[in-house]
Amino acid sequence: MQFRQLFDHRSSTYTYLVWNEDTRDAAIIDPVREQVERDSQLIDELGLHLRFALETHVHADHITGSGLLRERFGCKIGVHNQVDSDCPDIKLVDDDYVSLGSQQLEVLYTPGHTDTDVCYLADGVIFTGDILLIHGSGRTDFQSGDAARSYDSITGRLFTLPEETLVYPAHDYSGFTCSTIGEEKRFNPRLGGERTREEYIRIMDEMVLDKPGLIDIAVPGNQACGLDRQG
Repeated sequence: MQFRQLFDHRSSTYTYLVWNEDTRDAAIIDPVREQVERDSQLIDELGLHLRFALETHVHADHITGSGLLRERFGCKIGVHNQVDSDCPDIKLVDDDYVSLGSQQLEVLYTPGHTDTDVCYLADGVIFTGDILLIHGSGRTDFQSGDAARSYDSITGRLFTLPEETLVYPAHDYSGFTCSTIGEEKRFNPRLGGERTREEYIRIMDEMVLDKPGLIDIAVPGNQACGLDRQG
């Protein structure tokens, strides 16, 4: 499996273009509406067949480009089955597989940042969305967030993967591009070392964070696959 990591500076969002090198079948993970032309040009230049536009969750800080990509490439939009929307083509559940030719992305349901969080695993790489960040984790104070579920998802699902598994999150605000499961188990200040479930819940509950600036338009916009031009 081949992939490219792409970045949107406004929202600090990473988008991932993943493809089967033999068949050129591709999926894009967490596309951003403002970057659709950039992503489309890359897809065309690489000679890829975009089959899927996949979301790791319903984002609150940007509007997805999945709907526009579906209009352009005829791909299918995939989200977790708890997303409250009729717009996606595929509702994913835990342990589903998204096939790109003979290669597959495994779907891991990892709620906590929201109740719709999924990660995508393939060939020793995990695309973690917002549930696990590099030396951090997604906030749990809004949009069905739950610190206890976040801890259980990270330690019970992600931290059981091989330590050399590469971690590629949906956001980074410090200039990091990649980590590993082993690094996060040792060095993540919220989760690493001997941190207990109770300590993690306390850390997350005590965080005082501003409301995401775009949440009021981003959430309904993403429930419409980014095709609500009013957003």
